[in-house]
Amino acid sequence: MLQEEVQRRLAAAPSKEVLLYVHGFNETFATAAFTTAELCHFLGREHVCAFFTWPASTTGNFLISYTATTESGDHAVEHLKKTIRLLATTPGVEGMQILAHSRGTALTLKAVRELGLEAIAAGKEAVDLYKIDNLVLLSPDIDIDIATLQITGFISDPDLVTVWPEGKLPRVLKGRLTVYASPEDRALLVSRILFRSRQRVGQLRPEDIPEERQRYMAELGRLDLISYQGKRTDFFGHSYFTSNPQVSSDLIQLIRYGRRLGEPGRELIRTGPITWRFPIDGGSR
Repeated sequence: MLQEEVQRRLAAAPSKEVLLYVHGFNETFATAAFTTAELCHFLGREHVCAFFTWPASTTGNFLISYTATTESGDHAVEHLKKTIRLLATTPGVEGMQILAHSRGTALTLKAVRELGLEAIAAGKEAVDLYKIDNLVLLSPDIDIDIATLQITGFISDPDLVTVWPEGKLPRVLKGRLTVYASPEDRALLVSRILFRSRQRVGQLRPEDIPEERQRYMAELGRLDLISYQGKRTDFFGHSYFTSNPQVSSDLIQLIRYGRRLGEPGRELIRTGPITWRFPIDGGSR
């Protein structure tokens, strides 16, 4: 049924790509659908838009519900993998844009990593099987060390790389992995305390990533960290990708027009090999 619906919408869509949104904590089916519709509208309604919903604890005690999402997110990984496979193998689909928010970034990274490993085990390129163009992590609620392992762990495993001609790195994305972060994100401050985390990815500043690590990740390629340090445009400063025109405009340039950082329309300030920041608007925080 899903494939048939996607095919039907592809026939009328300007783009032959699917946009898949994965929501975060404290979201319902309705709120996730609303955010997906908002993103789809921002992006010119050119993609076939879909969203993946998972048990994100919208009732009960906030603190208990929040920590419970760790296991419910793990439970949802297999279902997300099946969804990505299903969309990628739908006749007519030429590419996929995956946008994940908050706690949804943890299960999305895990799902994409496992799909990459499955492709390597089969001796195939993940980028050809799953057709993922850009993977965008919005206010990612994930520990920095865990995220680093998810992103680089399997790529740097020599026993995996040697199955490829000349030891070349397997590709998972056609485009880039883009991370939007803000040190003023109050929601991630709570998360960091609850998980006793050293640093949440969604709060990173360019200076938080040592130059040596930046150079290493730049060599792997296809990774950008973009820091927003201006005034909060929502109460928690956690949904700026829709509430802040600067950020939403940059997202549009990336997804709709395929522009890289530094090109016209994406003239952010470069602060390191993989780090960028928006010009500070001078507003109150």
